[in-house]
Amino acid sequence: MGTDFAKLGFGTNFTVLDWCIVIGYLVAVVSIGVYIRKYVASATDFMVAGRGLKTFLAIATMIGTELGLVTVMYSSQKGFTGGFAAFHIAFAAAIVTLFVGLSGFIVVPLRRLNVMTIPEFYERRFGRDVRILGGIILAFSGILNMGLFLKAGSLFVMGITGMASEVHLKIVMTVLLCMVLLYTTLGGMVSVVILDYIQFVVLAFGLVFASILSIRYLGWTNIVDTVTMEMGESGFNPFHEAGFGWSYVLWMFFMGLVSCAVWQTAVIRACSAKDTATVRKMYTLSSVGFLIRFLIPYFFGICALVFIANTPSLRAVFLSAEGKADSDLSLRAMPFYLSQILPTGIIGIITAGMLAAFMSTHDSYLLCWSSVLTQDVVAPWFRKDLSSKARLLLTRVFIVAIGIFILVWGLWYPLKQDLWDYMAISGAIYSIGGFTLLAFGLYWKRASRAGAYLALLTGFLALLGLSKVQELCAPMLAPIKTRFGIEGDISSAVIGLLVLGLAIVLMVVGSLLFPDRTLNRYHAEREES
Repeated sequence: MGTDFAKLGFGTNFTVLDWCIVIGYLVAVVSIGVYIRKYVASATDFMVAGRGLKTFLAIATMIGTELGLVTVMYSSQKGFTGGFAAFHIAFAAAIVTLFVGLSGFIVVPLRRLNVMTIPEFYERRFGRDVRILGGIILAFSGILNMGLFLKAGSLFVMGITGMASEVHLKIVMTVLLCMVLLYTTLGGMVSVVILDYIQFVVLAFGLVFASILSIRYLGWTNIVDTVTMEMGESGFNPFHEAGFGWSYVLWMFFMGLVSCAVWQTAVIRACSAKDTATVRKMYTLSSVGFLIRFLIPYFFGICALVFIANTPSLRAVFLSAEGKADSDLSLRAMPFYLSQILPTGIIGIITAGMLAAFMSTHDSYLLCWSSVLTQDVVAPWFRKDLSSKARLLLTRVFIVAIGIFILVWGLWYPLKQDLWDYMAISGAIYSIGGFTLLAFGLYWKRASRAGAYLALLTGFLALLGLSKVQELCAPMLAPIKTRFGIEGDISSAVIGLLVLGLAIVLMVVGSLLFPDRTLNRYHAEREES
């Protein structure tokens, strides 16, 4: 992880001026976040911004959270390893988000119920015990999912600034995390919304400028020709068996649905919207943003591949004889590439926007998972409802605790697969069961508690999609690999789709065999209305 590119003759355009821009920008952003604390008067203000978001601010904060540094890093890595074929992930996300906006699938009923978290719906539909279990699984999956955000951020800092000392790097990332914890614990969702908007504007202009500069620097024909030479048809066709394949494309459509309609950090935006009409507009218009927020980073990854593949000394470091790079190096490719082509001053502005985006994603996730732990895991155990003051304090304690965990986990866990695949699988621990409970709970009257339990617990099987877990379970998986002629790891997409199918089957079978004896609160309220 500590490759010093300066020794290869490649310095960085990042100078003292750029450091001044970055530090000044981050201090200003954090100061705004801390100042906004005076507008937080209740737990509702803290968690869902008082449910007052209007259309365009809601769109900006939704895209701003999803356009974080970790998004840019894992997307550029996919572009580096998958070429133009990776664009299918962006189109899948856009199509599914547009569908959700036009149909109101899942998110409109949730907003109509005025819930603040998804497990809150579980209690109304399936009971308090399902809410607690669902909250535990959601928080576990979400915290694990963001566990490598700090590592992605650290690799970005290394690549863009030319830093080679891991000690200095850990200090920088710890300081950044402390800054996030400061204004998130004070300002909550109000701070998140305002700062998401600021970083969305800055980063959007920066990314567009860097894209135009990349095309001028490398040449479009050279970009296409290099991808063709390095990857062949699999660099353009996502269905090609040497590339992503049909199962991966199908898995990405499901992940697109999860990211906009099932994942709590996106759903909390719908819950924060002014009304259901705003929710529909927000998702319909955000579909374009979901498309662009993937396409541009993928393109950066492709440009990094072209730059490296055409430079022999860099090719020897990043690419093996088979044209493959290990996960840490492929993550560093994009920031290293930007450090070579962006001029002084501009690189500082873009880096400041990237690091602000890094903080923006962290604040949203920290707030989200701490809110779930407070609202859905701890609060239901109390017969008397927790006061707003107690909920605020507990949420802030969880924010700090989660921050400490991800700092340790992010620097310790060895990433042995693409970051996006790690995030998709770690998120699937919750999202597979969560999607099943939401879809069947909202739209199928016979869905029961038994089916809900089975679907939620089935999600843990998604852990088999992590390379490290497959390594630990190698003896158990060996007969399966032999039976189907599989070499290496079983595809995370295949495991995800199989677990999803199993969760749906168990929800249906469990509900039919063990129906609820009494009418649940959700349907009772619907019948009364």
